[in-house]
Amino acid sequence: MPLTNTATRYGAVTKTFHWLSALLIFTAFPLGWLASSLAERIADPAISSTDIDLARATTLFSLHKTIGVSLFTVAILRILWTLAQPKPGLLNGDERTEAWLAETVHWLLYGSLVLVPLTGWIHHAAADGFAPIWWPFGQSLPFIPKSPSLSELFSTLHFVFQLVLAGAIALHVAGALKHHLIERDATLRRMLFSGTSGMPTTAQPSHLVSVLSALVIWAGALGAGGAAGLFSPHTPPATTAALQAVESDWQVENGTLSLTATQLGHPVTGSFADWTASITYAEDLTADRNGAVKVTVSIPSLTLGSVTAQAMGPDYFDADSFVTAVFEADILRDGDDLRADGTLTIKDHSVPISLPFVLDVQDDTATASGQVTLDRRAFGIGAKVEDEGTLAFSVLVEFTLVAHKAP
Repeated sequence: MPLTNTATRYGAVTKTFHWLSALLIFTAFPLGWLASSLAERIADPAISSTDIDLARATTLFSLHKTIGVSLFTVAILRILWTLAQPKPGLLNGDERTEAWLAETVHWLLYGSLVLVPLTGWIHHAAADGFAPIWWPFGQSLPFIPKSPSLSELFSTLHFVFQLVLAGAIALHVAGALKHHLIERDATLRRMLFSGTSGMPTTAQPSHLVSVLSALVIWAGALGAGGAAGLFSPHTPPATTAALQAVESDWQVENGTLSLTATQLGHPVTGSFADWTASITYAEDLTADRNGAVKVTVSIPSLTLGSVTAQAMGPDYFDADSFVTAVFEADILRDGDDLRADGTLTIKDHSVPISLPFVLDVQDDTATASGQVTLDRRAFGIGAKVEDEGTLAFSVLVEFTLVAHKAP
């Protein structure tokens, strides 16, 4: 069988690309649906899930994403090959409406084979955590920052373009069967490895008109998605009001409070948007105790990449029942070293914590930073996930802050 195309038949390379693309598409679609359904079940606080459920969902998502990246690669190679080859004409090009529809579907398929996996890949790269792509080239993409809003946008685009792809495939398959079963011409057989050639009609549809038609359909799909509210930012309803400001000898002006968990060997970093700190501090190089601190953290203010909803569930932070976490400690000095020794309470678990930190005081401005590693099991977080390969026991907590001394 010849490798290249002619004006009347497809070559072996084009046929291989065609059927390989079909195999990848019809594998990726059900995997994505199964993974999403299982993920929704895991995120539902009314349904108890285990680490086996999480591992199964992760495997399905990873397989779906890996196949998607493979499909994107095949699509690019297929397009490059197509540009270098003659394209056999339609066998019914003189039927203007049907030929225009067939050519429009052709462009929708080519475009969707790039847009669907690419938007899914960007969604993955912009998100933190959950279901890595199975390959050795990393999980990021150039110029794509970690951004929940960007990830959400491309997740929506991925969904909309999937619907266009599904519709184009349905029309493509229906057209091929019509040619094969009703008109009994060689349209379908030309794409089979044992197929024959077919003589195209002299009249053929305009490529420009078909491309413009495809663009109009994509624009219409995006418009319909916008009208349905798919592109509206999804902001979970706040379960509590913002924490009230506290009076303190040192008023925190700005700062960050973050945590990093390790899921399936990959770090997932999140941060708390709402927290307060009441701080008393007076440097005394001769005393062991130099002050005290009380930090109150709003648990629902945590964003943790694509697993935020899961982290709020009853098996983890249980944010509906335990709205805040509290750290109360004495500020102790050991020579030049400072640490906050006290108790951290998350959910109904209070655990002794020693947090070393670095402090720089210039006039009435203090800059501090520190970190501590916690064991999530001590706080009953993810107790059902006993496999450390699924979710590591250790969680890194880090903070930075700038505070001014109150008048």
